[in-house]
Amino acid sequence: MILNLKNITFIIVSYKSDGVIEACIKSLPKNSKIIIIENSKNFKIKDKFKNNRKIKVILNNNIGMGAANNIGLKKSKTQFAYILNPDVRFNKSTFKNLINAVNQIDDFAIISPKNSNLKYPNYKISEGNHINKNILNAKYLDGFSMLINKKKFKNKYFDENFFLYLENNDLCKRIKSLGENIYIIKNSSVKHLGASSANSKFSQKIEYLRNWHWMWSKYFYNKKHYGFLVALFRVTPNLLSSIFKYLFFSFFINEEKKMIYKMRYLGIINSIFSRKSWMRIENIT
Repeated sequence: MILNLKNITFIIVSYKSDGVIEACIKSLPKNSKIIIIENSKNFKIKDKFKNNRKIKVILNNNIGMGAANNIGLKKSKTQFAYILNPDVRFNKSTFKNLINAVNQIDDFAIISPKNSNLKYPNYKISEGNHINKNILNAKYLDGFSMLINKKKFKNKYFDENFFLYLENNDLCKRIKSLGENIYIIKNSSVKHLGASSANSKFSQKIEYLRNWHWMWSKYFYNKKHYGFLVALFRVTPNLLSSIFKYLFFSFFINEEKKMIYKMRYLGIINSIFSRKSWMRIENIT
């Protein structure tokens, strides 16, 4: 398969990411085509890149990672789209090694370099069908780095019911069920700072938001793919643990921990009762 910079658009979903997004863009190959979906309607980011013809900024309501990525995927005019978090950094050999690997592959739906921090792998390996020791067949890839072959998806990308977590697992599971290929490239790597995409002054509320949506998504994902009983079985320990820890930290007056576990059990309950993933940072007081 032939891949080059001309047929790739880089898509970055941002939420108040002023402090990290410039370094992400600077690490990409020169003259990359870039679409930024700014989910906080932050006009500073639009103004920052208004003179760069290669960068298009779309100001958007906070509709979540998957839904924002869908906007970028549908707006992009190239066959391939590279989805990145704003706290991801390419190194000097990332793109070159990725291109070399892709040119050895006949066909793929999703592909990615590995995370440079080996303690936090951004993939899970599937058994068999590896191209070689460098190009491995993957079961799923994390959503902070995904090169997507748009032809494989027929405009059906991320499930927009998810707001923050597991939309990438869902996407990979669906595309694998169609017999398509997902690969991880071991000699190409990206650096993911992790939980650093948003401005640090919002960090506490974002941590609460993450806990709510992680639990909401865990139940929703399992119900979607395995049914109600399996989903309930898998989240019940989380629900009981969250309630216990909420009561424990209420007694010992640790407001931050108390709030984290409150958000966890509320996320599960909302998902069980088929309520949408409605929680947003402005709802947290």
